[in-house]
Amino acid sequence: MPQLVRRLLRVVIVLLLAGMLFFQAVLIPLLGVDIAEGGPDVVHLRWPVVVIGVLGVATVEVVLVCLWRLLTMVRTGTVFSRSAFRWVDAVIGALAVAAGLVVLLGVLLAPGEAVPPGIVLALGVVAIGIGGGALVVLVMRALLAQAVALDTTATTLRAELDEVI
Repeated sequence: MPQLVRRLLRVVIVLLLAGMLFFQAVLIPLLGVDIAEGGPDVVHLRWPVVVIGVLGVATVEVVLVCLWRLLTMVRTGTVFSRSAFRWVDAVIGALAVAAGLVVLLGVLLAPGEAVPPGIVLALGVVAIGIGGGALVVLVMRALLAQAVALDTTATTLRAELDEVI
């Protein structure tokens, strides 16, 4: 991977992390205030929505940190090693948690007339999309496992060839 691409990706990750922190610290609490002022039919949703929002943003932050670590492994040439699996597994777990949080939010918003049914349906579609992303990363993990196994075999064969020569 070219150095320019790695640097640009790092800039994007830093900007996204800064945006996520701002979102967690400022916008989600403001959303809680707006919900509290929304009337008696939605006031009970204030804290569940705030907590789900903060946790949802945290899952994005976990994915970004894992991508940073994997990008560092690409730079050092160690991405095809067993240690990469923990970061890929963390991405899969964070995506699964995020999908569950979106489903939970949909379940909380579904009863009553406060939220249109289309919003709940849209949350279901988002949850399916995030779950699909987790499955794609799971497939990529299997490809990483194959690459690590091939790299290990190639290293072993190279060592045996060096002994013969």
